[in-house]
Amino acid sequence: MPNKKILFWSLTVALAGFLFGFDTVVISGADQSLEALWPRGEFFHGVVIMASALWGTVLGAIFGGIPTDKIGRKQTLFWIGVLYFASAVGSSMATDPWVFAAFRFLGGLGVGASTVAAPAYVSEIAPANDRGKLVALYQFNIVFGILVAFLSNYLLSGLGENAWRWMIGVEAIPAFIYTLMVLTVPRSPRWLLNQGRESEAKAVLERIQQSGGLVKDVGAVAGAMIERWKAERLTTALKETIFSPRYRFPLMLAFLIAFFNQFSGINAFLYYAPRIFELAGLEQSSALLSSIGVGVVNMVFTLIGLSLIDRFGRKTLMYIGSVGYIVSLSLVAMAFSFGWQGMAVPLFLFLFIAAHAIGQGTVIWVFIAEIFPDHLRAKGQAFGSSVHWVLAAAIPSLVPILFTKIGTAPVFAFFAFMMFLQLIFVWRMMPETKGVPLEELQEKLVG
Repeated sequence: MPNKKILFWSLTVALAGFLFGFDTVVISGADQSLEALWPRGEFFHGVVIMASALWGTVLGAIFGGIPTDKIGRKQTLFWIGVLYFASAVGSSMATDPWVFAAFRFLGGLGVGASTVAAPAYVSEIAPANDRGKLVALYQFNIVFGILVAFLSNYLLSGLGENAWRWMIGVEAIPAFIYTLMVLTVPRSPRWLLNQGRESEAKAVLERIQQSGGLVKDVGAVAGAMIERWKAERLTTALKETIFSPRYRFPLMLAFLIAFFNQFSGINAFLYYAPRIFELAGLEQSSALLSSIGVGVVNMVFTLIGLSLIDRFGRKTLMYIGSVGYIVSLSLVAMAFSFGWQGMAVPLFLFLFIAAHAIGQGTVIWVFIAEIFPDHLRAKGQAFGSSVHWVLAAAIPSLVPILFTKIGTAPVFAFFAFMMFLQLIFVWRMMPETKGVPLEELQEKLVG
């Protein structure tokens, strides 16, 4: 069990994930109200109003590594909270679609940047044996935020024609609380050392050791850790990048795990869950109820994944998730192909969500945060996040067209095939990072 201070700091930073999940899903409750309020056509509604936050997310992920390195993990996390707060207040009060889209775009920047800064920070303060579950708290908070957004939308839906303003604006409350809480966490000691601030880095490490209560000479232990990190820095070139030849393997690992994450079809399903359930023959009310069920299953199995990631390892969870993907997606494809009606498709899709939550959902942000060295971690995290979010924008945008042109069954069959390729990736390429100190991982992956 991690010491109390590290757990509190990790939970505080992971609240950025809660705001990520809430911000991403809350717009679904305002969808039809916004279309009626600003009737500018389906293309304008989809691209400008509904997807404005998503475009911000892509840019936030691409460029999030810059502030994370320049001003630090903590300061970046603080400004992410400011962006979430401004987005919630501004978009809820907007009287013009362009103003609404601009404020939603700001929130998207926060989402994208949080996928860089939050996992990087937690991975750098966490002990090796607890690193998986502590970084995975970020993913748990994402799915918890998604579930709370679904429930919040439902509870606020009866407030009249301006209910959508309350749905979106209520996010300002957790955003404000998070922004204040993140001021209480220390700067990352690894970032401080990379900035040449050795005494501050040592002071943070001593706070961590003291809160653990198991180390008598905290100064000596902290000093030894500093010397080890300094020795690791001496072996790296000052101006190298993640695209340097020696980092080709971790770069490929980050690309492939993010690539397969989206080619499972997870975001395509989350964005269009009610539509998919209706295509399977459910009535609209049952489809909405099944969508809430998706949020519950997602949260429960993320908790299970979080409890197992440091016990069985990242690779084992990816094996479980890959097999679950293949089975569930194949069953969904068969159900649509053979016209199976009733609860068959929802049950298969719940299995799909469970497979994602316990596998890719739990592992992705942990794994990407582990495989790059300290001085390139933020940039590596930004690269993996960028791949994830570019595909998260592209794939769901094609799904309605693909459903119409080639049918639902072939789309899910394609996703199942891609998960077979993921299984091969896990078997042949993916290293196990469970319990390995970050310095040893660098030696193992880079040499």
